[in-house]
Amino acid sequence: MSAYAVGHLRNVTMGPAIVEYLERIDATLAPFGGRFLIHGGVPETVEGTWEGHLVVIQFPDLEQVRAWYASPAYRAILRLRTDHSDSVVFFCEGVPEDHRATDVLEDEG
Repeated sequence: MSAYAVGHLRNVTMGPAIVEYLERIDATLAPFGGRFLIHGGVPETVEGTWEGHLVVIQFPDLEQVRAWYASPAYRAILRLRTDHSDSVVFFCEGVPEDHRATDVLEDEG
């Protein structure tokens, strides 16, 4: 089941550290099958309020997301982002192609 690393970035201070992070992150994703689906997009907000940028990275499964985030290659560049932005990052699994909204009711029981 595909899994995702999702980031909500705010107050990004563009400069040498962020540029270096951007130059190096792709190489950290490749060994774990990660690829950007959304990178820096500003969502078109239709309900509520939104500030900042959205990043969504797809991985083959949750195990690969966790392994990427814990990898020495990613840990080596993480502070380049966290020291120069306010971020919320989380992991979540996707759903199968045949998923229906009512499927979540089975999980509630």
